[in-house]
Amino acid sequence: MDMNAVNSLPFEDFVRIFGNVVEKCPMIAAAVWSQRPFASFLALETAISDFIDALPESGKEGILRCHPDLAGRDLQMGTLTQESREEQSRAGLDALESAERTRMAQLNEEYKARFGFPFVICARMNDKANILRQLSERCQSERAAERARAVEEVKKICHLRLQGLVRTDAPNKL
Repeated sequence: MDMNAVNSLPFEDFVRIFGNVVEKCPMIAAAVWSQRPFASFLALETAISDFIDALPESGKEGILRCHPDLAGRDLQMGTLTQESREEQSRAGLDALESAERTRMAQLNEEYKARFGFPFVICARMNDKANILRQLSERCQSERAAERARAVEEVKKICHLRLQGLVRTDAPNKL
């Protein structure tokens, strides 16, 4: 859809369509809806990013906790959101060998125990080998730095999900 269509969406439709651009956080879509009309794709993306940045640290961690473990129980049980399932599949996380699956589970648990939220990385911008490497390396990070890094990954995911919903080539008529 183009920005004119985005700007004309009623509240309920806007939240339904954009409610998962940040994983399982429809409240973000609800909050930015009132900022319409958006002059451009970038304006919509910036509104979402600014909302996230304005959250207290506990709110940012809440967003991170909405993310599933990579190659975790939700993937195995088929309970991921459609977006997460597609992203994890593209990265090859649905086809891990037994040793990779075990290592991923161990690192996910170590990461969550250290930081209190799941490891977040933009799976569409990585493959399984890089994800495993990043997970291992980031387990050694300091909490504040890791939270900031994870929030930036959320924004990358959001950008790609928005691109899948909104045409960025059409001019907007306010």
